[in-house]
Amino acid sequence: MAGPGAAASSEVDRGDDDAAYWASPASAVLAGLRTSAAGLSEDEAARRLAASGPNRISDQRSTGIWAELLRQFRQPVILVLLAATGLSLLLGDRIDAVIILAIVVLSGLLGFWQEHRAGVTVARLLDQVQIEIEVRRGGQVTSVAPEQVVPGDVVVLHAGDVVPCDCRVLTADSLQLDESALTGETYPRHKSADPAPPDAPLAERSGALFQGSHVVSGRGEAVAVATGRSTELGHMSRALVAAPPSTSFEAGTARFGLMLARVTALLTAMILLINVVLGRPFIDAVLFSLALAVGVTPQMLPTIVAVSLSSGARRMARAQVIVRRLDAIEDLGSMDVLCTDKTGTLTEGTITLLAATGLEGEESAVTADRAAVNAALQTGYTNPLDQAILRSHRPDGAWQAVAEVPFDFDRKRLSVLADGPDGRVLITKGAFPTVTAVVTEAVTGEGTRPWEEVRHAYDERFRSLGAQGYRVVAVAERPAPEQTRVGAEDERGMTLLGLLVFEDPPKAGLDATVARLTAQGIRLCMLTGDNRLAALHVAHWFTDGEPRVMTGREVDTLDDPQLAAVAADVDAFAELTPSQKERIVGAVRASGSVVGYLGDGINDAAPLRAADVGISVDTAVDVAKSAASMVLLDKDLGVVVDGVRLGRQTFANTIKYVYTTISANFGNTVSMAAASTFLPFLPLLPRQILLLNFLSDLPSVTIAADRVDPEVVDRPRRWDLDEVRSFMVVFGLLSSAFDLLTFAILIGVFDAGATLFQSGWFIGSTLTELAVLFVLRTRRLAYRSRPGRALLVTSVVVGLVTVVLPFLPHVADALGLTGPPVLLLLTLVAITGGYVVAAEATKRVFYRRLGRPGAASGPAAGDGMRHHHRLARLASEHGHRVAADVADAPAGSAEPGAPAPSG
Repeated sequence: MAGPGAAASSEVDRGDDDAAYWASPASAVLAGLRTSAAGLSEDEAARRLAASGPNRISDQRSTGIWAELLRQFRQPVILVLLAATGLSLLLGDRIDAVIILAIVVLSGLLGFWQEHRAGVTVARLLDQVQIEIEVRRGGQVTSVAPEQVVPGDVVVLHAGDVVPCDCRVLTADSLQLDESALTGETYPRHKSADPAPPDAPLAERSGALFQGSHVVSGRGEAVAVATGRSTELGHMSRALVAAPPSTSFEAGTARFGLMLARVTALLTAMILLINVVLGRPFIDAVLFSLALAVGVTPQMLPTIVAVSLSSGARRMARAQVIVRRLDAIEDLGSMDVLCTDKTGTLTEGTITLLAATGLEGEESAVTADRAAVNAALQTGYTNPLDQAILRSHRPDGAWQAVAEVPFDFDRKRLSVLADGPDGRVLITKGAFPTVTAVVTEAVTGEGTRPWEEVRHAYDERFRSLGAQGYRVVAVAERPAPEQTRVGAEDERGMTLLGLLVFEDPPKAGLDATVARLTAQGIRLCMLTGDNRLAALHVAHWFTDGEPRVMTGREVDTLDDPQLAAVAADVDAFAELTPSQKERIVGAVRASGSVVGYLGDGINDAAPLRAADVGISVDTAVDVAKSAASMVLLDKDLGVVVDGVRLGRQTFANTIKYVYTTISANFGNTVSMAAASTFLPFLPLLPRQILLLNFLSDLPSVTIAADRVDPEVVDRPRRWDLDEVRSFMVVFGLLSSAFDLLTFAILIGVFDAGATLFQSGWFIGSTLTELAVLFVLRTRRLAYRSRPGRALLVTSVVVGLVTVVLPFLPHVADALGLTGPPVLLLLTLVAITGGYVVAAEATKRVFYRRLGRPGAASGPAAGDGMRHHHRLARLASEHGHRVAADVADAPAGSAEPGAPAPSG
């Protein structure tokens, strides 16, 4: 079968190799795949799954435990160190080589154990929000994981579903798909069972569905033709050169890694040169330099990050947040702007139809009836507005659907052609401006009148309702006795019947939740498809003064830099299409903010992918959950607030490791370089350097579960390389100063030779690194910040082990250590105490000069409390029920029966 993406299981004959499957009749494709419209049997599906493999483009999740283990030893510095150790072994220095090898292996095993546990944790959490695909197996519809779909499966699709693989359409009922991820086209594509030309480009293969697309409206069934890497998306993925845009945390980590690589390369080269110039054995000099390179590198950083993130994921799961992409936890902590939809987030999400009214607010039975027919017979996504209509009014059972024009986000209308007691009519409901754009007359208490005569009165009524907070949908119809098919061009010459008025009150406790977001330095911005008046009304709930609202049309008049410049001052964007939402999220990111987006509808997929942190809910449509990096088990801003706090705790503990380790390692390396210039022997043997590094990393692993000071999580935090660099230099040089003091005492007071010198510094360096960890882990005075129990216990244990090691006969000999006199031990303890005091004093000056004493690093999103209204008055207003005059009650929007509850 021709065309990329046409491949299926090697055991399945797909028919005529000269015809593309989208050009073949559906029956021929079914025959070629040896299946039927009833689907495969469970046994046959299992056989094909074993033959073709899981339906995945990437093999990342299928990596085995051995691959995870080997990854720990693939770091360039580790590989070079292992090579040098092997060379040392060949040259006869077996003890040194074996000890170094053992330490490297132990470090790798420690990292593997921690990362593997983290991976298992995440896999278990992801099982809670697994997306499922409906397929026909043996004639019955059943749900399976996307990975289990095989060539020959018959896939059942509804609005909001993701397409799991490349398929040939079998049946289509008003089926429209968003293929923008593959074709770049903004508008949904209509799909049918009719064949397309063999040479049709991707966007014009109307009989084919492709992995990476999703159903916007309608329903259909299709047979799976290609899965996994054989799909069009699989071919594209292999051809792509550019990686997806990095998140804020990934970008910061990459910059930190580059800075560290430069520092490591410079220091390693310098120390190697010094030792070679001084005439020391070349292998010893290489091993010493490489050991220092390992020492200055925070090699446990990937493990610390993995453990911190998995630990954070577990805590967030307890707070009703399931993390689908681990690094999003860090970005959630850095988030300073939260863009959100309206329905169910800022409002209760329980939409009620208050009235179906005419021009003067009178009840309109015909408006209610036609709206119920439209809601009951449409085949797209069953949205909250339609559900509210059907709870209030049930249509006459005599009505039968003939055809429909599905809702889309540009027309903002949904039309149904139906047969009923009054004959065949085209019934349209949707946003007030878009429905009134296709009417020529309107029903009034005095009968039907030309639209131009009543336009002003209806406009005023719409504005009055919208300004008070109601959601408003218009209903129109026209007779269509001869029509059997309809399209958007048939929505013309219609008669406006009346207005539907919906209520969706503010969510209980919204004021307190907004206050908590504000206290965390997060600005709230609403993105909605509702009209400007409704958006303005809702924006008053979370702002003080007059909110600034911008419409989609105004957005389109600005280029990207202009939009980025103004977006920071806009409280709500209204009348938006999905592509406009995506563009706004991108503009806010471009302005320097870390952006979260909360949404659950079909029209939220694009902005969810565009945000640093895409947040959806477990009741969302599949495409929204697939695009999100986090899924809430409860759609409530309060859950997001709790998640932000946990995200910031996770980020804070990661940064603790970076700050404390990089400064200590940098200081030790500078000290090594200085000592190498005047000592006739190596300051530490390579095996001792690696052991010291290994021992000091043990407490560092427990930092992932360390306690975090409350003030650290009250503002967004990000990577600040300038601060990291300054911290490394200042506290590294402070460490070196006390190292030099130790050197002077060892040589000048205790007249230490090579072994005693190395033993004294081994103990002193480890003790000072452990002690200063408790100083540098907090911006408070150390005694005012309570460390985690695991950190405290492991630090004490490692300290005791370090002191005891030189006194163990065989172990000490193997490591090249000797037991120091008691007076030297007491001196080393005194130096450690002095170092702690000096570090405390330096810390206070350092953070005071940064202008953020005791505060979290990174830019804050806002200064002071963000203003917001009390909701008591609004709750009172929304307690009113509509009677004869709805115009005196609360206000709403003009959103149509949209296919998703996404504001």
